[in-house]
Amino acid sequence: MSDLPSLISLREVGPRDGLQNEDPVPTEAKVELIDALSQTGVRRIEAVSFVHPKAIPQMADADEVWKRIHRNDDVRYSALVPNLRGARRALDAGFTEIEVVVSASDTHNRKNVNRSTEESLDDIAGLIASARDADATVQVIVSTAWGCPYEGDVPVERVVAVASRAVRDGADGMSFGDTTGMATPSRVQRLVGEFRSAHPDLPLNLHFHNTRGTGLANVLTALQLGVADFDASVGGLGGCPYAPGATGNVATEELVHMVEDMGVATGVNLEAMIDAAATAERIVGRTLPSQVLRAGPRTRTIPG
Repeated sequence: MSDLPSLISLREVGPRDGLQNEDPVPTEAKVELIDALSQTGVRRIEAVSFVHPKAIPQMADADEVWKRIHRNDDVRYSALVPNLRGARRALDAGFTEIEVVVSASDTHNRKNVNRSTEESLDDIAGLIASARDADATVQVIVSTAWGCPYEGDVPVERVVAVASRAVRDGADGMSFGDTTGMATPSRVQRLVGEFRSAHPDLPLNLHFHNTRGTGLANVLTALQLGVADFDASVGGLGGCPYAPGATGNVATEELVHMVEDMGVATGVNLEAMIDAAATAERIVGRTLPSQVLRAGPRTRTIPG
């Protein structure tokens, strides 16, 4: 498969996207998971989210988690924020990479942050300016990019328009989130194609959920389109508190297992990531959906 990227960048989102959808886990357990992930070879970790504790109580200890982790100089740590207020908290905590989320679906955006999509975009414009003053970068994540649990299909033109507004306001990069796993390969092909036509040079990240079993198929399609930046979540943790049925993200170890076998480098030590997935499973106290966690890599054999 010579047409695939030779190297991709992974952002591990389990500590944020994963744990926000679980019963609250102790601060020390979050620190343990981030520290384990920091030793897997993954180069980017979305560590915390600065949201109001009444909205997402699972992230109420974000400042404490950030203070207590053992930071690996080879890892870039980032924070997710919902608005300018959250961004100021992240900047005050010392983050230099911020992700801010806005939904292409107006209904989901109101459920998520109690604002219309347009109101969030207005806020994001100010957020980007504040981050730039602090020498920080901002990636804008457009969620419900392939569909909304409340509105159904979201037109590609709407998604690209929302993204384009953020680009005009100075976003350093764009991410499309498949919030409830509604993407399929043909839909990935269309959205990526339309966005690339409009903004061929802007860094693009994709964030897939495996809710309907299409996560890795969507990754493969995106790779064939030249996308080389993906989110994934250890053990398949993940979901969205404001999106019914939004079960786990693509599992990091499953993504690594597949693409490395195809000759696409990730820099991730697969066995170390599987160990981190086992840690995540222990921390949340339930069986996680990752099949590679259950079966191990294809090279693992059983003694005869």
